[in-house]
Amino acid sequence: MTVTTRFAPSPTGNLHVGNIRTALHNWMFARANGGRFLLRIDDTDGARSEEHFVAAIRADLAWLGLNPDGEERQSARFGLYEARFEELKAAGRVYPAYETAQELELKRKVLLGRGLPPVYDRAALALTGEDRARLEAEGVRPHWRFKLDHDAMIEWDDMVRGPQRFDPRTMSDPVVRRADGSWLYLLPSVIDDIDMGISHVVRGEDHVSNTATQLQMFAALGAAAPRFAHEALLTGNEGKLSKRLGSLGIDHFRELGIEPEALIALLARLGTSDPVEPYVDPAPLVAGFDFARFGRAPARFDEEELAQLNARIVHQLGFDAVRERLPAGMTEAGWEAIRPNLSTVAEAADWWQVVEGPVTAEIAEEDRAFLAQAAGIAVTLDWANPWPALTGALKEATGRKGRALFLPLRLALTGREHGPDMAALLPLIGKENALDRLRSG
Repeated sequence: MTVTTRFAPSPTGNLHVGNIRTALHNWMFARANGGRFLLRIDDTDGARSEEHFVAAIRADLAWLGLNPDGEERQSARFGLYEARFEELKAAGRVYPAYETAQELELKRKVLLGRGLPPVYDRAALALTGEDRARLEAEGVRPHWRFKLDHDAMIEWDDMVRGPQRFDPRTMSDPVVRRADGSWLYLLPSVIDDIDMGISHVVRGEDHVSNTATQLQMFAALGAAAPRFAHEALLTGNEGKLSKRLGSLGIDHFRELGIEPEALIALLARLGTSDPVEPYVDPAPLVAGFDFARFGRAPARFDEEELAQLNARIVHQLGFDAVRERLPAGMTEAGWEAIRPNLSTVAEAADWWQVVEGPVTAEIAEEDRAFLAQAAGIAVTLDWANPWPALTGALKEATGRKGRALFLPLRLALTGREHGPDMAALLPLIGKENALDRLRSG
């Protein structure tokens, strides 16, 4: 069997960090097992699905490097759904129900008021052919429910949650098709998973009860079910499910200067006990990917942890990887000098401005003569490796050392108290610019 996973977003909005984690884990599991990763656009809701969201989903996956091996769109598969639906009708596994939303809500409230679970009572199954004909003559259009088999427990071994067991008698027969003929999620997803050869379904734990229902749908359609992995949902720093996580998408992370490698490195291991490490190449993450390593406790997503990880990723990026994002004129030597001080690639522009100048600095009165002396020494130096030569000569001439020696020089040359290694930065500033800055001090 070829391992085949799928990521199935609805194009009714942008991907958020929870979606991204699901896509990543589907992609990683497929790659770890030499399999295929498919994208399925779940656009059965024609009123809410928008084409620009489809384009955004593709672009986000491409930015992350999660390139699918194939793509399907549910809106192009209605004929298949209709055919399989007719099979279920013929087998008596779907049936029409005529209650209005208000009637169903009243039934629900009555059951809850009696302390009973709000399970649909299957009243529609008691209708005669004449009853149905009368209702339809009155203009009542039915919605359609899948008839659960109450004779056997629903069981499966979840790759994250372990053995799962549901009693179908405690579950409502789910609505699979609305009165207007449009589809709900459950049945088309099963039909697609069969047709696309999906071997493993990876999704959030909020789908566990859906899986119980869908396992019976696979059986009713004569197909073996895929294996399931239901992952714990993400939480924010506040320790509960965060609505804010639903708004954190790729655009947000890109605006912050987060590298795709950092997002992948964090989300790959979030929810496991494995350490989060700054891998630029995801190959080691893929090689060690195993759902057995994921726990059932909520996985905490921390933007501060992501920012720190991003800095560690940036410190590994070669010049060719960032060349197009650097300020004009910045050389490889410039990137390597500045890189250790960056949290994001975008910050390189600030430091390159320090190199090119002009810079301004507030110099203490007692340091002005010292800087003039520094300029006098600097003019005599070979500029191949000027910083150790300059500081060594100044230390001998003035007796200054430590902060008193280095800080006035850094301030005059860069306008800042902290920054990249001056031994790497000073050759980039250049002899003439350095002399002007020391003399101005």
